[in-house]
Amino acid sequence: MRPASLRWKVAALIVLACCAVAAVVGVLVHRMTLERTMRLGEGRALESVADVAREYRAGTPPESPVMWTEWIRSPEELPTSLRRRLAAGSAATWYDDQKPEQPWMWAAQWVGPGTVATSKIDMSAYLTGLRALDRAMVEAALTALAVVVPVSVGLAELANRRLRRVAGTARRIAGGDLDARTRARGRDEIADIAAAVDSMAASLQHRLLAEQRFTADVAHDLRTPLMGLVASAELLEDGEAADLVRDRVRVLRSLVEDLLEVSRLDAGAEVAERVRVPLAELAERSAARVGAEARVVAAGGPVAETDPRRLDRILANLILNAHRHGRPPVEITVADHVIEVRDRGPGFPGELLAEGPRRFRTGAAERGRGHGLGLTIALGQAEVIGAALTLANAPDGGAVATLRLPR
Repeated sequence: MRPASLRWKVAALIVLACCAVAAVVGVLVHRMTLERTMRLGEGRALESVADVAREYRAGTPPESPVMWTEWIRSPEELPTSLRRRLAAGSAATWYDDQKPEQPWMWAAQWVGPGTVATSKIDMSAYLTGLRALDRAMVEAALTALAVVVPVSVGLAELANRRLRRVAGTARRIAGGDLDARTRARGRDEIADIAAAVDSMAASLQHRLLAEQRFTADVAHDLRTPLMGLVASAELLEDGEAADLVRDRVRVLRSLVEDLLEVSRLDAGAEVAERVRVPLAELAERSAARVGAEARVVAAGGPVAETDPRRLDRILANLILNAHRHGRPPVEITVADHVIEVRDRGPGFPGELLAEGPRRFRTGAAERGRGHGLGLTIALGQAEVIGAALTLANAPDGGAVATLRLPR
């Protein structure tokens, strides 16, 4: 029932078009009927004055009809407008509407020097019929509108319903349901839009599946040689070169583990195991585990029922992201089912806020090093535990990641 709905706009357009057509037709019919009425009155008045003139010349007094009266008079006795129209040797007519309740159609004709035959016809009956015709046209227009408005609303609703279905499918696709399709039929523009949405969804699904397969294949193919590389690095003699190799191997191992975790999240095989978790304590353990300095501010002793391992993974990634791309101090605010991680750096890039985290893309050069997997994993794990992870920039500077756990 929204006034801005396309259904009401289409219905209003149809009603306006019908009103315009009815007004134009009504005006034309009124004018044509009025002109015909005036011609009929003029014809009757001229016939009457001709009869009066003929009887006058024949010396026979005319009989008085029921609806009109004739006179023989001098030109000075005529109404001024009629006298002006009366030319020598011709007849003239004049419509007298000075009294709207009883209008007259006058006619005059010369019958001799200084003598004029006149007659006048009562036009009230004609105008009464014209007013009745106007009322009938208005009633017919209102009756037609009473039928057209519901029909137009119903017809507009059919198209509006199809558009809502296409919009709903597009929102489902934007929400991650790439199997959603409109499956619309028809050959009109709405069917073209629906077909374009379906084609876009199929293309996005193909590309996403290809990206997920590539990530999973790379992670699994790297896992076996990586294990051998880790074992070999541990056998090296201690030294600066050995420490450098071990450090790079640890980085590579962390990357492969992240890739494997992303592939599992893509496959949708992850299931949360929920227990009651003290949120403030878990936040402190997560910061300590990754070796990052962060201040935990808790209001009371908030507890939530969630998966502690996955929540720890989310918080660890958010804390590492704050230290890696922002500036200290990093602050973790824990409230009832809400955890907020904030830094004092340049904030999230606009592209990341608009499109969300993307793997292997950090968003901007000033964000520092990384593979863009930390926020991607945090977002995926949040979906597994049913939490909502939102990213924003604080008004006074710094990036803010807010995790809202389900109650």
